[in-house]
Amino acid sequence: MKEYNFLAFDIGATSGRAVLGTLKDAKFEMKEIHRFPNPMVELHGRFYWDIYHLYTSLIESLTICARQRIRLHSIGIDTWGVDFGYVALDGSLLGLPRAYRDPYTDGAPEDFFKRIPKEEVYKRTGIQVMPFNSLFQLFRAGQDSFIPQEVAEKILFIPDLLAYMLTERMVCEYTIASTSQLLNPETHKFDYKLLEAVGVSPTLMCPVVMPGTLIGRLSESIARKTGIGEIPVIAVAGHDTASAVAAVPASSPNRFARFLRCSIASSDSFDNNSVSSELPFRRFCVNRDASLLYC
Repeated sequence: MKEYNFLAFDIGATSGRAVLGTLKDAKFEMKEIHRFPNPMVELHGRFYWDIYHLYTSLIESLTICARQRIRLHSIGIDTWGVDFGYVALDGSLLGLPRAYRDPYTDGAPEDFFKRIPKEEVYKRTGIQVMPFNSLFQLFRAGQDSFIPQEVAEKILFIPDLLAYMLTERMVCEYTIASTSQLLNPETHKFDYKLLEAVGVSPTLMCPVVMPGTLIGRLSESIARKTGIGEIPVIAVAGHDTASAVAAVPASSPNRFARFLRCSIASSDSFDNNSVSSELPFRRFCVNRDASLLYC
């Protein structure tokens, strides 16, 4: 039986890893190829992610695969949620992405709710209010006249930004977009009223694509430098929690997983319907990752 090799980049807020998944003879095996740190950078009182370090780590992982003569069939990237970077008209990156751990968004929700009430924000997005959500990062950046946001041509969430650096193609994957508190869980599109309220043009957001979409192939220069070839890069479930949930064995197509997510002390279920009514709002339920519901 033919052997298939898939390289998964799983990047968290402290470290990342490259994991090789191999399918052969109806058996799936995983092996860690490379592990790397993901440090925050503090500069002049602001906190950033070193996206260039992450990019270099991805390149190193691909080079390792080439040296080991591993023939890759596709590549996927998942990361933590909410954070993003800005891309200029000429395709260059506008600085480093701000980190959600930066306290610059403290108090931002209360200020934003003077424009749109809290209950309406939840009704439109189904997302629990947390100061570091992308909605409030964009809102505060606008208030601070943050230059990258003022001159940006596109905004890309972290897994999409890394994929862009590898392929030169821009997309916005659905599950990572669902962490932003800007996505309507019913339409699966960005909410124009919320974007208008934070002062961001809808044109800055790329069209939303679903997991499994082909983004593109490794650029010619990366393929040549790493020796791995022009491998397809797939928009997997870009939010790491969504990728974790997708790996849970399903027992029912409508409601297949229930488990405890200790980081937010919540019971998680996965079904086909998002919830944004008053009761879930009062119980702090969260619709993310293809209608993953945190309560």
